[in-house]
Amino acid sequence: MSIGVIRRMISNFFEFVGRSVINTCNAAGAFVIFFARIFITLFSTKLKISKLLTQMVQIGSSSMAVVALTGASSGMALALQSYIGFRRIGGEHMIGAIVALGMIRELGPVLTGLMVTGRAGSAITAEIGTMQITEQIDALRTLRINIFQYLMVPRVLASIIVMPLLALFTMLCGIIGGYIVCVYTLGLSPEDYQSAIRGYVEMSDIYGGMFKASIFGLILTWVGTYKGYGTHGGARGVGESTTKSVVMSSIMVLVSNYFITKILENL
Repeated sequence: MSIGVIRRMISNFFEFVGRSVINTCNAAGAFVIFFARIFITLFSTKLKISKLLTQMVQIGSSSMAVVALTGASSGMALALQSYIGFRRIGGEHMIGAIVALGMIRELGPVLTGLMVTGRAGSAITAEIGTMQITEQIDALRTLRINIFQYLMVPRVLASIIVMPLLALFTMLCGIIGGYIVCVYTLGLSPEDYQSAIRGYVEMSDIYGGMFKASIFGLILTWVGTYKGYGTHGGARGVGESTTKSVVMSSIMVLVSNYFITKILENL
């Protein structure tokens, strides 16, 4: 292999790396600027209450059945797995605390974030993406309507408000599901289940779980509106944007969960 070929390969490699870094920085910058525009619009324009309430219903009420089923099945599975482990050391009386803390601190907020991302986050991306490719957003601009005030802010704010309530509902369903398995399937004492919850669960655990859910709500609507707003390429582009939105939101929820947990632990 000649010196010229080697030089060309090295040059192409560094060109590829440089182009990838620049494209990544551009994408990250556009993503952050988009959120900055939402934040500025929220505090510099009048909030459309009717739009906010509509989005709260679409994101919250329409997701209750999904999160209830998810929470109950997760709590039942967690109770059963905990029983299998604690039975070996005679700690069955601690199952209530394990189920409650697991649902409140981790499973409730995270599962709610993931399920609402799949149901509501994808719908937000598809709706705004369809408006983009059918030039409805351009029509709104022609009418001198602030796009961020009209489309983005109500969805983001509604999700931040509703997600803690959905997470709380998921936690409750999970604890009830665990109770049903422990008492009616495994034959354990209901008093032990309830006393373990009262003895080990604190209000700070509940507040932390609800705070997580609020951040996850911000993430899923931020990503959903961003991907929808940047849609191009017709119906195929809407599908691609929706898929990328769900994947990106889910990854951000899971990754941010660790850092939020660490921050709450230090506080």
